Amino acid sequence: MLSGAGDRERAHQAMAALDARLVRRDQGLIQLLDPPFDTSDLNPGYIKGYVPGVRENGGQYTHAAIWAAMAFAALGDRRRAWELFAMINPVNHARSPETMATYKVEPYVVAADVYAVAPHVGRGGWTWYTGSAGWLYRLIVESLLGLRLEMNTLRIAPCLPADWSGFKLHYRYRETVYHIAVTQLPAGKGETRVTVDGVEQPNPLIPLVDDRREHAVEARISSGRSAGDAR
Repeated sequence: MLSGAGDRERAHQAMAALDARLVRRDQGLIQLLDPPFDTSDLNPGYIKGYVPGVRENGGQYTHAAIWAAMAFAALGDRRRAWELFAMINPVNHARSPETMATYKVEPYVVAADVYAVAPHVGRGGWTWYTGSAGWLYRLIVESLLGLRLEMNTLRIAPCLPADWSGFKLHYRYRETVYHIAVTQLPAGKGETRVTVDGVEQPNPLIPLVDDRREHAVEARISSGRSAGDAR
């Protein structure tokens, strides 16, 4: 939790360093660390047993790559949050025969790691990795679309691309379905408002009741200004 302006500034500085040192846009991957542990006397433990540039020893370890995207979203940097998500998304590693020949693993499941060492840069590692898949799901639903379950309420605080007008989804709470339509307002063009079945709510929260009926939710969200829009 960021408690003040100083904390946010330090967080921005840390994420700027991550962006500069670990995001390899030319290769479409996000390294865990650089340089790998192969020549120094430092011993970080078992990760030094991996080939330099593979898994936790300097490759993309997907858990951490997802956390980086979550951190950018938490800072309001929607441009970088969605950019990193696109890099992590396995579908984007199979857009052409050439990229698929590099990636070499299934493009419909999450890989635990992506190699960052020649001649295998961009090759996927351990696939069907449920830990990374779970975090990727949370990145999409909670950090990007902005839906967070808090006890018996659903909070809406999305981090959407600037060119999105909004989105629709159907959320099932036990045996009750909520049809949610989110509209993104231009910056300065209105305040965030949420209505449930036509009744405006005092906060951007959806009260969840399992009454086995269908409910219509409209959320008008002020986009604000992304921290990364001007960078």
